[in-house]
Amino acid sequence: MSFIPVPADCDFPIQNLPYGVFSTEDEPAPRIGVAIGDQILDLRVIRHLFNGPFLSGHQDVFNEATLNSFMSLGHNAWKEARHVLQRLLSASEATLRDNKELRARAFVSQSRAKLHLPANIGDYTDFYSSKDHATNVGIMFRGKENALMPNWLHLPVGYHGRASSVVISGSPIRRPKGQVRPSDDKPPSFEASKLLDIELEMAFFVGPGNNLGEPIPIQKAHEHIFGMVLMNDWSARDIQKWEYVPLGPFLSKNFATTVSPWVVPMEALMPFVLPNPIQDPTPLPYLQDKSDYTFNINLSVCLQGDGMKEPVSICRSNFKYMYWTMKQQLAHHTVTGCNVRPGDLLASGTISGPDPESFGSMLELSWRGSKPIDLGNGHTRTFLKDGDTVTLRGYCQGDGYRVGFGECSGTIHPAH
Repeated sequence: MSFIPVPADCDFPIQNLPYGVFSTEDEPAPRIGVAIGDQILDLRVIRHLFNGPFLSGHQDVFNEATLNSFMSLGHNAWKEARHVLQRLLSASEATLRDNKELRARAFVSQSRAKLHLPANIGDYTDFYSSKDHATNVGIMFRGKENALMPNWLHLPVGYHGRASSVVISGSPIRRPKGQVRPSDDKPPSFEASKLLDIELEMAFFVGPGNNLGEPIPIQKAHEHIFGMVLMNDWSARDIQKWEYVPLGPFLSKNFATTVSPWVVPMEALMPFVLPNPIQDPTPLPYLQDKSDYTFNINLSVCLQGDGMKEPVSICRSNFKYMYWTMKQQLAHHTVTGCNVRPGDLLASGTISGPDPESFGSMLELSWRGSKPIDLGNGHTRTFLKDGDTVTLRGYCQGDGYRVGFGECSGTIHPAH
């Protein structure tokens, strides 16, 4: 238990302690903090208390405006920092609890804070690792017999995304314009996307990188995975349909990707680890891993549009439905010798489960627009309208507490 009050349904108990970057009106410079209840603990103020063997001499990482330097210190430093934080925030520890002057400087109400991107994201890679999602999309466009491409069960398919357009939750999303070809017997036209979609995803930040030419072995991959966030990889399906052959998504996904602001450390998620999915055929040796790295994370998507009094749930899914694990994704990404760097962002791809309510995109929920999604009171959607606000949430349920991710939201603004 923490001396900071935390309700049982709060995302940020002492079992979580996610990292983020925040600022306040009176101190506009971004700085690193940890969420606890409805408060933020300013690590800049207490950096002198991180004096263990892995952080001593490195306290200045908590004086920076991003998490990149802290991420680069590695998993032993992360574990040490978490141990220090849990001790300092414990109800039985007096260091912060009984020092009124230090507490006044160290804690900021979340209601007073503006949240920023937690890292300087140098590179962003999006995978395609949900078997249910890949199967659904394959059936729509190629039929049941050819739903999965021949390589899909042998490697984590992915593509390099656009890091510059990754934005923090709450940022407006401008409807993109691009080339579309609605009819196969007519030439393409340039117009605002009519088939704007969501993608329910999660992503992880890379910690220490690797040298160019030196792959990260799967047995060591977890030492390079700092923590996770929610992600909505907005997608313009009509632009995507026309552009993606033969090289894949480009303008249909580069206009915006929203992430949640709090990075939940992997140590906080390990109590919710599950056995990895059975993979058939057995992947090649560099992708084989005996340690479990699949997680029971409850996920949901809500939509609220103009004229709707409250958000309506359109999807309930779970991260456990992923076929390829994060360790496999990182090992595959670097097997060529590609070097990753602290703060790089690697995403899961759309997370869909086996049931229609667990489909993680409107493309699937409306089955390519053929089945309108009922939002109640006469409201329906096949794809997103201007003014729609989409909010993703996720949490792991413990015994009397939850380890949550906050929210990942964005509102659609009209095209320029």
